[in-house]
Amino acid sequence: MHASLAIWIMQAFNGLSTFSVLLLMALGLAIIFGQMGVINMAHGEFLTIGAYTTYLLSHASEKWAPWLSKWYFLVAVVVAFSLAGFVGLLVEHLLIRRLYRRPLDTLLATWGLSLIMQQTFRSAFGAREVSATLPDWLMGSLKPTPAIDIPINGLFVMGLTMGLTALVFVLLFRTRIGVDVRATMQNRAMAGAAGINTGRIDRFTFAFGCGLAGIAGAAFTTIGSTGPTSGSLYIVDTFLVVVFGGAQSLLGTIASAFTIAQTQATTEFFMTGSMAKVLTLSAVILILMARPQGLFTLQLRR
Repeated sequence: MHASLAIWIMQAFNGLSTFSVLLLMALGLAIIFGQMGVINMAHGEFLTIGAYTTYLLSHASEKWAPWLSKWYFLVAVVVAFSLAGFVGLLVEHLLIRRLYRRPLDTLLATWGLSLIMQQTFRSAFGAREVSATLPDWLMGSLKPTPAIDIPINGLFVMGLTMGLTALVFVLLFRTRIGVDVRATMQNRAMAGAAGINTGRIDRFTFAFGCGLAGIAGAAFTTIGSTGPTSGSLYIVDTFLVVVFGGAQSLLGTIASAFTIAQTQATTEFFMTGSMAKVLTLSAVILILMARPQGLFTLQLRR
């Protein structure tokens, strides 16, 4: 196999790894933004909560429970989801619910919250980046050809993302609470008139979306080191994915995350990372000028 083709294939696989983390972030944000209209600028910090949770469990298992070192990462995924979801529930109760129907105030408040959370991480863990110790079964790579290396941790993150995406679809389209969420998303007033507790749905939605960001943080530790501002590096791309795909469409979110991640990863093979991001952003802006509602929209009966 030609060397340039092998590099291009590995770049495409790197794009799939980025797509996995970006999709987990965007799924939670799409549900929150699509249903509640809340512009949560602190969403990236919930990724950081999940990443630091994984880091702490990694070192705790090495020091106090060596027998757990092999499987701690699976435990970390569950704990990251639970902790990020719980913090999200507190944020919704103490802050977000007081700012409904005030989008500018919500944006400013959550931006301030993100700065507070970043400083909290910096005070607790220091400014230097840290890394979790991956278990042996996440190390190494597969070699389908002598010129191509596919990291096992990337394959695991992709599998985790596909599994969670399937669970989100089952939750939203095959359960009663999913029906309530979609009804509230499509017509809040009518959902309330039909007896749905929209306040309870809002709390569940915000906590669940933040929990998904926590899982994205656990996945992030397999491909990068964690610092106080790790989540903020993803927030712009995450909002771009949600707006480009359509704020109320999970299918659009998946297609948008794949398109943006693969475009950036592939163009980085031909140019610098900064130019690749500029090219991707320019293409998205041009598409949104022609289709401002995003790639996919819900067809609602008026």
